[in-house]
Amino acid sequence: MPGSVTEDALTVLSNLVGDDLETCNRVIVARMHSPVELIPRLAAHLVAAGGKRIRPMLTLAAARLSGYSGARHINLAACVEFIHTATLLHDDVVDESTLRRGLASANAVFGNKASVLVGDFLFSRSFELMVEDGSLAVLAILSAASSTIAEGEVLQLVTQNDLATTEAQYLEVIRCKTAALFAAATRIGAVVADRGPEEERALEEYGLNLGIAFQVVDDVLDYGAEQARLGKTVGDDFREGKVTLPVLLAYAAGDEEERVFWRRVIEAQEQNDDDLATAMRLMARCGALAESIRRAEAYGERARAALAAFPDCAERRALSGIVDFCIARVR
Repeated sequence: MPGSVTEDALTVLSNLVGDDLETCNRVIVARMHSPVELIPRLAAHLVAAGGKRIRPMLTLAAARLSGYSGARHINLAACVEFIHTATLLHDDVVDESTLRRGLASANAVFGNKASVLVGDFLFSRSFELMVEDGSLAVLAILSAASSTIAEGEVLQLVTQNDLATTEAQYLEVIRCKTAALFAAATRIGAVVADRGPEEERALEEYGLNLGIAFQVVDDVLDYGAEQARLGKTVGDDFREGKVTLPVLLAYAAGDEEERVFWRRVIEAQEQNDDDLATAMRLMARCGALAESIRRAEAYGERARAALAAFPDCAERRALSGIVDFCIARVR
């Protein structure tokens, strides 16, 4: 079953890096501490909501794949998770989300101001960890990724509600807002191991394509998942007028009547209770969701191919399995 594929891939990876991940989690909890009482309270809410820790696990596994045997990768994995969590806090405020991982989002519980400021705190913690590591190469990679994520979020804001957005622009949005951190998370595994530029590029290519596949699947799930499995309200992207790949494909394939519908619900933001179901029906009829999944699978294969720069081993097989995890979420 697809679910078992997903869980098996995650279990294999988490077992492989289990000791390092446990230490990384302790670093995360310790660095979330602050004498300002609201910060650990909000942070505890985030920890209670769970999260698969995919990005830090990628850093830990990439370092092991690269032959690293030290401890620097643990703090850097925590750094990656802080960057990711900070962006989630800010995203939920921008998107006015009320759910995160199936629970009330931090902004719904603590308010927008607290969420933004604690997000800033976590960004700052991530930079403290980068500086403590002492590598200018690592600092350059992770700070560039942080800037790129912000650019992606702004670009998404600019393209929101605009059906003139091209597929290239959509891909640039998800490259920036999601894939850039995946790419940085895996690339630094090669950097701490002092591997050459070929291995660095291979792991960066793996992470980038994995991140794109991950986000395309997320965009499909907004139109085809149960709320409990998605961890947020189904149709959030639709209600916000986000121009994702399924929308672009359905709009391009639609007749004039269907395009009028898409312009009304996405651009004009005039929606009624039946419109999400209509959107899903139109996507199913023209194969927009199936085609989006096919595109995600193609990026997943690119990610898998990038691992060929490394010999066959448990770490390489586990990272390859995470490609299956990304795609299986939509099955």
